[in-house]
Amino acid sequence: MFLPVGDTPNPEDYIPWGTWLLIGINIAVYLFVTYPLGHQPVTPYDPGLREYLRFLSPHLPARISLRQLLLQLNAYDLYVFNHGYKPGAPELSDLLYSLFLHAGFMHLFGNMLFLWIYGDNVEHRLGHLPYIFLYLACGISATLFFALFSSASMTPLIGASGAISGVLGFYFIFFPRNRIKVFIFFFPFIMNVFLLPSRLVLGFYLLVDNLLPFIFSSGSGGVAHGAHIGGFLAGLTCAWGYNLFQQRPDFEFSHSQTKNTTHDSASPNLEAPFQTLIRALASGQRELALTNLARIHPEQLLTLDSQQIITLADWLRESGHHRSADHLLRSYIRNHPGSPILADVFLNLGRARIAENQAPSAYNYLLEGLDHHPSNETAAALRRELDRVDSYWKK
Repeated sequence: MFLPVGDTPNPEDYIPWGTWLLIGINIAVYLFVTYPLGHQPVTPYDPGLREYLRFLSPHLPARISLRQLLLQLNAYDLYVFNHGYKPGAPELSDLLYSLFLHAGFMHLFGNMLFLWIYGDNVEHRLGHLPYIFLYLACGISATLFFALFSSASMTPLIGASGAISGVLGFYFIFFPRNRIKVFIFFFPFIMNVFLLPSRLVLGFYLLVDNLLPFIFSSGSGGVAHGAHIGGFLAGLTCAWGYNLFQQRPDFEFSHSQTKNTTHDSASPNLEAPFQTLIRALASGQRELALTNLARIHPEQLLTLDSQQIITLADWLRESGHHRSADHLLRSYIRNHPGSPILADVFLNLGRARIAENQAPSAYNYLLEGLDHHPSNETAAALRRELDRVDSYWKK
């Protein structure tokens, strides 16, 4: 058995009320709908019974009669048939409501465990309301992806796993360096909890648990692998788009200059702002530097060294331009992959995330810094910051 039971690190002093709200709604639907109807027999006069039997009778084994089937049915079976999403008879309301219906307690428990493990970090990164909206959007996308491969099916699809798979897709992009606490039970050889890289665990979930069964299994055994894959892909896509938007600078740069203005000695007026920026960085004049930063082309910033970029990023943050500060640092990383002091840039990004109470994101940046051959001083600083965000770091 391979069961995730937690993750690390997690946001400090953060209440993920969006995740709790979603878990609460799912539990409430189970307690007030699933459980009571599951213990209520079917009434012969239920208007939906005839349609349900018409759908089910062709699929019955020869040894089971309709009378025997009636004795095994309960009111929840009919409720699911009426309100689960059926690709062959799609209803807009079912598309949303089916995300909160579950086949039983273990189905609910497994889904809520995954949502509890992964949801808080993703919610902390996105914000409460965007997280809830994107959770529902991924769930709907998962259902529609499933319907693409079974467009005539009248088998109802229920469960939160498609939406939760979307959360896993977000987690895969946002927190590649996080670790998942996994309980591995392989009696009598292994019975313990291990910390595994998040992308290893989530990759196993996508490929082994879902993609391979989806491709090679003739029957899914009641598991909607297509919905899981669709939800995960929706989460990946939304996370990529979110990161792309967040990397847009919030500081107005001038785009009137061309890439060659830095080296054009015949254009002293265009060259002056960049030279003034250099002098302002050397003399510690923040306001003068930012004033001239708005007048130069972003391509000119590629000629700055890492310390100048870090100083400029710090000044941008002090002036409230946090996204532009990150944009400068990420641009330096992207354009100077072989720089011997990339670790210092990652350290700066990590410290910025700590200051913003984004411990999981900080953790990923700090570990990235350790992979880029830091100096002894930078390595010590990276480990000190890691000690602040990961209680398992020394284990």
